[in-house]
Amino acid sequence: MNPLPDRVVLIGLLATIGLCFALVFWTVKLQPRLDPPLQWRDAPAAQRQTAPAAA
Repeated sequence: MNPLPDRVVLIGLLATIGLCFALVFWTVKLQPRLDPPLQWRDAPAAQRQTAPAAA
């Protein structure tokens, strides 16, 4: 059995990588996040709103 030419291997490798990227981006586009991601500065503000005010 003869080895494959370099051009065929490179095209196959690039096609496989491109297919993986296409599937990932297509999946993300079909299922977007419904809630915004929690930011590091959002957590303390939410805790301050729920805590009762000291008299």
